[in-house]
Amino acid sequence: MSGQFTFQTLEHENLGNTVYGQISEALIKGRFAPDARLTIRDLAQSLGTSVTPVRDAILRLIQDEALVQKSARDVRVPVLTIGRYREIRQIRLKLEGLAARESALKATPGDIARLRELIERNEQAIQDENWLEALELNQTFHFALAEIANMTVLRGILYRLWLQMGPLIAESYQAGGRVMIDHHYPVLRAIEARDQDAAERAIADDIGEAGKVILERFALREQGMMDR
Repeated sequence: MSGQFTFQTLEHENLGNTVYGQISEALIKGRFAPDARLTIRDLAQSLGTSVTPVRDAILRLIQDEALVQKSARDVRVPVLTIGRYREIRQIRLKLEGLAARESALKATPGDIARLRELIERNEQAIQDENWLEALELNQTFHFALAEIANMTVLRGILYRLWLQMGPLIAESYQAGGRVMIDHHYPVLRAIEARDQDAAERAIADDIGEAGKVILERFALREQGMMDR
């Protein structure tokens, strides 16, 4: 998914935070595949900035465990182990379940309309086989729950988890197809009904079903059957 992606040229004063934000968003949205090598010069050229803010952003992302440094000149997107994936999934089940519960209490009609629109747009993107857009809309839907819940600390924690999960979800999204969106409907219905328990169950089902697809990818990789 990384071959056709280009960054927007930067014009902001605070280049350090802006560069960090753009590279982070690219990771979350799966613009870089697992084990992709990132070079500071290429990123700086794409972003239209000097190498210094890019280098600083890369160091921050290594600290966030969103990137790994193999050597002085080799920085890569990590390839998650199945154990680490299971741990992150378990944490997401709890935290995104909390976000869904709070959303069921706090969602306004405008929030519900936004969630419905995200699902409809995702349906269209899947139908059009526009997997980059579908993936981005999926991520936006999940983050919207924390925003509706008005839990900024929770959103920050989820952001860091998705930094690590984004490339893996992107790698599996096309294979999952409709499975990756089917449970968004019961999430929406539960929030409309202000049913906290149903909202939590629905988001857990969503994460769990997507997880089955991801685990299948792990199995294929172990068998050496996945294209690199």
